[in-house]
Amino acid sequence: MLVDSHCHLDFPDLASQVSDILQRMQENSVGCAVCIGVNLEDFPKVLALAEAHHQLYATVGVHPEYTDVEEPTEAGLLKLAAHPKVIGIGETGLDYYWQKDKPEWQRERFRTHIRAAKTCGKPLIIHTRESAADTLRLMREEGADTVGGVMHCFTENRDIARDALDLGFYLSFSGIVTFKNASIVKEVAQKCPLDRILVETDSPYLAPAPYRGKQNQPAYVRHVAEEIARLRSISSEAVTEATSNNFFTLFKHASRPWES
Repeated sequence: MLVDSHCHLDFPDLASQVSDILQRMQENSVGCAVCIGVNLEDFPKVLALAEAHHQLYATVGVHPEYTDVEEPTEAGLLKLAAHPKVIGIGETGLDYYWQKDKPEWQRERFRTHIRAAKTCGKPLIIHTRESAADTLRLMREEGADTVGGVMHCFTENRDIARDALDLGFYLSFSGIVTFKNASIVKEVAQKCPLDRILVETDSPYLAPAPYRGKQNQPAYVRHVAEEIARLRSISSEAVTEATSNNFFTLFKHASRPWES
């Protein structure tokens, strides 16, 4: 069974379709999906999905793009992360595409998440956009390697991939890897150790070919796995088994819902 390691089923585009989305997951052998928290105000909706459906998990965090929202504290994150269906801290990280002045508050927010993750022992879900050097620097300074995590929707080059892998992090590939012009992403997906790869959709965004430009959903993660298999000249079953095992190795507080 495949695992969609990153989606946003609480977003308005998908929230009204959850029953259909879960059915499509089952039809496409996607046994588990993680609903990612992006701000504290909407976290109750994320958690409610995970509580209501055995095949869904949640994370808690405040995305670096969000400005006019409640600022997280380490104590606050730890309180919310104590719930058994919350398996990670994030989405967190740095985004200099939208925040071009590289504000210090964004870096301090990232540090808060890393410290919370280290305290509760739940891995980080890291977003980086046009900020890879600073993202890795803060990860090193704060000892993120002691808890680990995943570089979500990885789009960086092999040098950044190597540095993240050296810190013990996993790389998660989205539908971008299926895009014809994504040569850098394809190269990293081909060369990255198979035991350090995860797959995701980032639903409702980044739908893979053949659905590019349309609304994404967790069932489509199989197209990501199939493209990685093609790039590596291995079977899609091998990618499914490896990425699923990798997910449960990293997210130790999650269990295989199809076995319960």
